[in-house]
Amino acid sequence: MNAKPSSVRADDPFAGLPLLIPVPEAAKLLSISRAAAYRFASSGELPVKRLGRRVYVVSAKLRKLIGTEDEAA
Repeated sequence: MNAKPSSVRADDPFAGLPLLIPVPEAAKLLSISRAAAYRFASSGELPVKRLGRRVYVVSAKLRKLIGTEDEAA
C-alpha cells in the first residue's frame, strides 16, 4: 500500500521532493528569481548544503523555514 502520511497535504508543494534540491528549483518553489535564491543561499537565509562546487537547498529545512514564516504571519 502506498498511503500518504496524514501530515502531508495534497496541495503541499514539498511533497515528493528529494532531500536536496538545486537552488533554481527552490527559487521556483518560492516564486523568487534564481539570482535572489543564490543571494539568500550565500547569506545563510536559505538552508543549503554544498557538495563539491554545487549548492543544494535542504528541502526538509526549507519546509520548516516556510512553516515558521507562515505561523509568524
